[in-house]
Amino acid sequence: MSGRAPTPLSGWLILDKPKGMGSTQGVSAVKRVLRQNGYAKTKVGHGGTLDPLAEGVLPIALGEATKLAGRMLDSDKIYAFTVAFGEETDTLDTEGPVIATSDVRPSLAEVEAVLPRFTGAIEQVPPAYSALKIDGQRAYDLARAGEAVELKSRSVVIHSLSPQPNSSPQGEALESITLIAHVSKGTYIRSLARDIAHALGTCGHVTYLRRIKAGPFLQEQAISLDFMEETAKGRGLEHLLLPLEAGLDDIPALSLDQTSAQAVRQGRVLSGMPHPSGLYLAKLGAVPVALMEITEGTATVVRGFNLPDVAE
Repeated sequence: MSGRAPTPLSGWLILDKPKGMGSTQGVSAVKRVLRQNGYAKTKVGHGGTLDPLAEGVLPIALGEATKLAGRMLDSDKIYAFTVAFGEETDTLDTEGPVIATSDVRPSLAEVEAVLPRFTGAIEQVPPAYSALKIDGQRAYDLARAGEAVELKSRSVVIHSLSPQPNSSPQGEALESITLIAHVSKGTYIRSLARDIAHALGTCGHVTYLRRIKAGPFLQEQAISLDFMEETAKGRGLEHLLLPLEAGLDDIPALSLDQTSAQAVRQGRVLSGMPHPSGLYLAKLGAVPVALMEITEGTATVVRGFNLPDVAE
């Protein structure tokens, strides 16, 4: 198709991943749309795995934004999830067979009373059905093969945890509850649900899981695969892309002139910088040039970006 940009696109597409699709399938879908609509070959990656059974915000990095995908993996996430009480499955979600049952059903007040135990820095044991590796093999492969999977507990941070407003009736025994959790990287929501149910003297599993925020990206910015495909055929994907720096909303800008921008692009160090020590997004006008670390007045390149000086 003619009329498409001859240079690869750079920026973020925020997909609203449907249930049943893996994160790498989301990347493949974007690559396919680029190819089918005549775009230049573009590097594509995702900013944080989302289980096939989960839905919601999946940041897809294109072009130079792929250099920031690792930062997105390290960022906080917010999830909405539903815990169904009374049955625990081996996968801790709706996929696996039931391995434990309980007649105990907590009230909303009882749930609210235990949530503070799961807020702040906590230890959790990841699910046996997870992508973590044990002696080079994925835990879920070992679990599916019938082997006993022993995973060590790990430290994670739960910044906040509360019932979704108006999701549960007061005073009644609950069959399920929907919670909102703001968590650090490495947190397993299925493990959190299991442990909350155990703390309530019952068992449970996750029946619904939606990521509503990943790093700076919100579900309100997320688009469906269908909408992405329709837009690519019409106005073009450029109209859906968020700029590369949208993934760096917490990092201050460092303005460069043409001479210093050229030096930075050559990987040179800038000295005599009056700025406080820390991470900066160095820009020439509106164009990101590099992610730079300033230490005691000296700025070094952490990650350089290869973008044209004039936005197309």
